[in-house]
Order: sequence, then structure tokens, then C-alpha cells
Amino acid sequence: MAIQTIPTQPFAGQRPGTSGLRKKVAVFTQPRYLENFVQALFDVLHASGSEAQALNGQTLVLGGDGRFYNRTAAQIILKLAAANGVARVLLGRGGILSTPAVSAVIRRRQAFGGIVLSASHNPGGPEGDFGIKYNAGNGGPAKETLTEAVYARTQVVRELRISDAPDIDLDRLGLQQLEHMQVDVIDPVTDYAAVMRELFDFELLRGMFQRGFRVRVDAMNAVGGPYARAILEGELGAPTGTVVHAEPLEDFGGLHPDPNPVNAEDLINHMQGLDAPDFGAAMDGDADRNMVLGRNFVVTPSDSLALMTAHARLIPGYQGGLLGVARSMPTSAAVDRVARALDLPCFETPTGWKFFGNLLDAGCVSLCGEESYGTGSSHVREKDGLWAILFWLNLQGATGQSVETLVREHWRVHGRNYYTRHDYEGIAVDAANALMTDVRAELPALPGRRFGSRQVVLADDFSYTDPVDGSVSGQQGIRLMFDDGARVIFRLSGTGTEGATLRLYLERYEADVAQQDQPVQQALAELAALAEQVAGIRGRTGMTGPTVAT
Repeated sequence: MAIQTIPTQPFAGQRPGTSGLRKKVAVFTQPRYLENFVQALFDVLHASGSEAQALNGQTLVLGGDGRFYNRTAAQIILKLAAANGVARVLLGRGGILSTPAVSAVIRRRQAFGGIVLSASHNPGGPEGDFGIKYNAGNGGPAKETLTEAVYARTQVVRELRISDAPDIDLDRLGLQQLEHMQVDVIDPVTDYAAVMRELFDFELLRGMFQRGFRVRVDAMNAVGGPYARAILEGELGAPTGTVVHAEPLEDFGGLHPDPNPVNAEDLINHMQGLDAPDFGAAMDGDADRNMVLGRNFVVTPSDSLALMTAHARLIPGYQGGLLGVARSMPTSAAVDRVARALDLPCFETPTGWKFFGNLLDAGCVSLCGEESYGTGSSHVREKDGLWAILFWLNLQGATGQSVETLVREHWRVHGRNYYTRHDYEGIAVDAANALMTDVRAELPALPGRRFGSRQVVLADDFSYTDPVDGSVSGQQGIRLMFDDGARVIFRLSGTGTEGATLRLYLERYEADVAQQDQPVQQALAELAALAEQVAGIRGRTGMTGPTVAT
């Protein structure tokens, strides 16, 4: 074995997005593409740390969602780590660790940081997507200052430091040696399960399953399967088969591992059947997102966050009350109403879990969530799919109420925020940018303008000043807010790998219980027409409607 210094050339376009660097597998498998990015990361970690905190001699966590190229990437990163002074790597067996589990391991083992191999909810397989991101010592995604420094370094990196050692055995638990670095292959579930036991009433949950409570959890052939099986079926006694599509596959078995009513069609069909289980849920590729269902009843992520906030004291881990809550700007304001009722601080942040991380670390909030099926809490610094499932199970056990009953009672008390997201995927980048630029140019003229019965009271491009570190993030999404509380939001997504994705968010509030059972798209059709009038989406994109409406 020897450490080699190999010349390399920069690749264009290695700027991380809101959740790391995501590209097609064909891009990542180019010779030295992954190596360049990881070397740039290690160079920055060496340069940015104090002498006591530099990467040399530190422990890193490594794992991913098991998609195609995961195992190969893990071997490459281990050899780069060994050559760049890392003392120890905690590696999930088989290269597997869910994104929330990476955060849990970093925090419980007090690691320097971690590398997550995932493109989350994006498709997998040789023709699919791959991704990589760095999580800091708090367990959460790296701040933009670090990711921008990594991007800058990728543009000038000229050499790689890598070991020529043979591959290690990714599937054998225990210690192995790679150069002077220890590789500790760990059970991917152990640390995460320990955190869940601290938060939820496992005895209550065992009793529910013993009494015949039925659950269907769809892991979508992704990394959440082993966690859900180990905890729900193994530890809590749910019947075998409660977790379906539970084996992580490199191509997710052809499924699109994005838990929404469009992609989780199999789960939706089961929950609409005559013999439907009591509760249904799905997770995404790296198990950080969730979708929650009752019998023939889908819960929106925004309502889920609001309802969790309203009932948090029923959960052992939160029985002392919440410090505050936070949501991303495009997420429905449903949780805001609960926060006001409970006299809790409520923060509105840009999209991206790193913004929640600052609030969590500073003790400002306990729960947080995004409209893209992500909810989480102070237990880790990532959104967490299985945590959300256990929260909902514990809530049903504590109240004796079904999902639908809980949500409808919540609407009765707090009102309903009708809410939808329309995704226009794979559109030309120039067309998407031009649309946003032109709508921005119209913003000064919009306040006071009437659209039917509604009047615009605010039109802006959301900017956020972090209350913890004072950093400013601009151009985070265009907001149109109306005198009746309705909102229309335009935003370009940063998680795709082809073209651009325009996201249109529509929301209006309904306090009248008699008007709270309309079909969502029907209830928001007037706002959708208003958005088309403002932005001309159809003419600019050539699309007659959204690719996906959730």
C-alpha cells in the first residue's frame, strides 16, 4: 500500500445545490470526477479548521442510500480519506446509512463530520442520479460558506492524494485497516434506533400492534427499509410484511423514491381499499422524507407539521414543550396559526435544512418542516422519515384517534390551509431563468393590484437574515401575498439534474368547517389561474400543465 499524488484537471459545474452535488450517474462515473470533488472538500476542511479542528486525525462518518455507484464511491472516498489524514471512518455496513442516521451517528459518536452518498428522492440506477454532500459536526448539512469554498476549490484542484490499497470488505462488521486509517464498519441501524427509543413510547407502540393495529409502510426499495423493519417489525412487534418494498435496490426496483400521491401509487391504492390498514406511510430514497396517510385520507406535509406542533406534549421526547417551530418559506402557514395559539416562536426560512440547523443548534426551535414531505426535530440535524412515522403512530396511540379524525379536528380548531405544489420539470434553463427575471421586474407594480376579489398586499423576492449568525440569503423565491391570506409563490428547485424545475406553490385559508372538504385543486383553481396570468408559465415552458401536482 502507498499514498499516491496524481495530477488531475478541474471539471466545470461542481457547485453543490441545496442538498449537495447531484448529477447523472454518467457524470459521476467519469474518471476522477468524484475524486476531484472529494479532494476539494478535504482541502477546504484542512484549510478552514483551526489547528485543533483540522481534518488530520479526525473521525468521519460515511454512508449512503445504496443506489447504483454507492459501493464504488464508498471505496474511492475511503482511499482518499486515508491519504488525506483522516484517522477513522465510521462506515455503515454495505456502505448503507440513511441521511438521518448519518446525522445521528455524527452526533452520538462526536465525529468531525460525515459524507452522505445520496440523490435523495431522485431516481436511481445506471441511467439515474447520484449525489454527495458533506454534513458538519452538528450532524447537519454544511453551510453555504463551506460549500461555496468547496466549489471554488474544484475549479483549481490539480492533484489528488489517494491510497492504492485494495478495496476493504464493506459488509464485514468491525475494524479494518487502510493505510494508517481505521475503518469501523458499523451496523447502520443501532445508533439511530437508540435515538428513537429516547423519544417515543415504545411500550405503547408494542401494545398497539399486540391489539391488532395495522400499518403499511412503503420503503420504496430504498434505504429506509432496513430501519423500518428493524424498529417496527423487529423491536415493536409489528407483523412481518408491515414494511413493503423493504430491500434497498440500486435502481429502487424501478420505483421513483419520492413519497407523494403520484409516485407512491401502490400505497395509495392499499389505503383506499375496503380492508385498508389503520395507518400508512412512505419514505424516500435516503429515508429523510415521509408521506402519512389514514384510510382513504392523505395528510399534507404542511398539515403534518402543524398537527405535530399542536400535539407535541403527548410524545415523551417533547412532553416538556417546544422551544419554537420553523418552516421553509414555501411551506404552508398552517403551523404559524398553531404557533400563535401556543405562543411559540415561529421562523420562516429559505428552503434547505441547513437553515434549520442554525436555529436548532441555538436552541430556538424544536420542530421544523418543509412542504416537500420533510419534517424533523432537534434529535438530529436532518429531516427524518421514520421519526415522523413513529411520531404519528405514538400520537394515534396516545389519543386513540385515527389520522383522519386528528386532522379534521385540527381543521375545526385552527382552520384549513388549502395548499398545493405544481412542479414544471425539465424545462429549458434559459426559459426558467427568464420567467423568474421577468416576474421579479413586475414586483414593484403588483402591491395594490386586484385579481378578482383579491388584492396584492405584498410582492417580493424572499430574503432571509439568519437570526443566529446574521448571514443573508437573497432571491429565495418570489412571493405574492393577498389581503385574504392567500399566497402564490414561484421558485426554481435546486435538487434536479436535468434542465430546470419551476415550482409553483398555491395556498388559501378556509375557516368555515362546511367549506373544508373541497378537492384541493378545485379549491385552488382560481389562484392557479392568477399565477398563469402573472407569469405566463404555459407560453414560456410550452407545457399545458404541471408535470406533478402534490
